[in-house]
Amino acid sequence: MIFKNIRLIDPLNDRDIVTDVEIADGKIISIDKTDKPGIDMTGKIIAPGFIDAHVHFRDPGQTEKEDIETGSMAAARGGFTSVICMANTRPTMDSKELIEDFVKRAEDLKINVYTVSALTKGFKGIDIVDMEEHLKAGAVAFTDDGIPDMRTDIVKLAMEKAKELDAVISFHEEDPSLIKENGVNHGKVSCALNIYGSPRAAEDVMVARDGALSLYTGAKVVIQHISSGVSVDLVRFYKSLGANLYAEVTPHHFTLTEDAVLEHGTRAKMNPPLRTSCDREKILKAIADGTIDMVATDHAPHTKEEKDRELIKAPSGITGLETSFSLANMHLLKAGLIDLKKLVELMSVNAAKLYNLPGGEIKVGEVSDFVIFDTSTKWKFEESLSKSKNTPFLNEEMEGKIWMTFAKGNIAYIDKDLKIN
Repeated sequence: MIFKNIRLIDPLNDRDIVTDVEIADGKIISIDKTDKPGIDMTGKIIAPGFIDAHVHFRDPGQTEKEDIETGSMAAARGGFTSVICMANTRPTMDSKELIEDFVKRAEDLKINVYTVSALTKGFKGIDIVDMEEHLKAGAVAFTDDGIPDMRTDIVKLAMEKAKELDAVISFHEEDPSLIKENGVNHGKVSCALNIYGSPRAAEDVMVARDGALSLYTGAKVVIQHISSGVSVDLVRFYKSLGANLYAEVTPHHFTLTEDAVLEHGTRAKMNPPLRTSCDREKILKAIADGTIDMVATDHAPHTKEEKDRELIKAPSGITGLETSFSLANMHLLKAGLIDLKKLVELMSVNAAKLYNLPGGEIKVGEVSDFVIFDTSTKWKFEESLSKSKNTPFLNEEMEGKIWMTFAKGNIAYIDKDLKIN
């Protein structure tokens, strides 16, 4: 298979060229102009496969919402060749045996599906798991995502061990003692709904603590799904001091504000919540200046029955794999905040480097792991390959389309409108 006249974006190797790319036996065998016939890809772009470092596939334990098969299909449609699943499964991913079972089950999937280990046993925030054993079992990082780790002494010990092992720890930053009803920002919208929601201070105090501990221990620490402008400033500050601190942001947090709750109800409810336009502007600035390192969806499927409950009783979380690229294209690239190279870094390169994963570049001789897309095609997000459709972006018009995803040397997804002989 030869893709002709395709624009190749490969930030790691500093390439932005129009060329031909030849694939054979699951590997890239040539990146150069050739006289051989092939598929004309004029106007389309090939880039390293996207990597989502934060998804929930609910497997094992809640597969009525999602499983690793359907989650993988949705990811491939979104251009993702690799994803990292969180540990808040049932049972919690806190043992060597559970991690090994997950790794085994993921082997036959169309894309690379990794898992983190829980940081503490049972997400209790007290007993740190055997981190070395869990890395050997196949975990790629550690987090109690969904539950904040409140014991500062335990967090410090975990960071010290992570530093020793050169491992990554990521944190869900919300102090529950400051929150009455989660999923909605405490502000004008929550007051209009007669709810005391989640103030940005609940995030800020945790980011301040973990930034300081990251600086103190030297550990590689990720601030998950950052939502507060003050937290953004804190990350920038600790980075300036030399902390190995990283931040991920979801498409919904750089796209929407708390006002979306009034329009979409429970389908705009997530932890941490959508915040103010001021917070969003600070997030956009932080993406542009490099303070924020990764776009990660926090893909969090729930059943229709769960999301049809009243606002304070419905679970938090939305899906996001199939719309992530288009939203980044529309609100970051088309808005002039970043260029295409930066977009690929945010959605692929930086996660590959941080988590030491294959991918993040396109090289001759390597297994085919890439995405083909354009930035101009308009389409409507009406159908989902995920089991769940709990998203405020359902039936919205998108711009920028994924045409093909190659992972593990094979076609993982091809758009029905792409004609290939």
